Amino acid sequence: MCLAVPLQIVKIEKKFAIAKAGTLRRKINIEMLDNLKKGDYCLVHAGFAIQKLDKAAAKETLAILKNMNNVKLSK
Repeated sequence: MCLAVPLQIVKIEKKFAIAKAGTLRRKINIEMLDNLKKGDYCLVHAGFAIQKLDKAAAKETLAILKNMNNVKLSK
């Protein structure tokens, strides 16, 4: 199973960007997407930005991921 995580672009450096979600910051490759700018959200998988997201979709997905982290699974 693969998981892509929404991150917000903080800084762009040619083909790469610094992106964040909460306190997590990562350098990601953005050359597959056109017209990304500071403040945009994108789905990131294996260090690559694979899809641009609107803010509402990104926030919703991040909330779901946060909720999944708090779920306790029983045996």
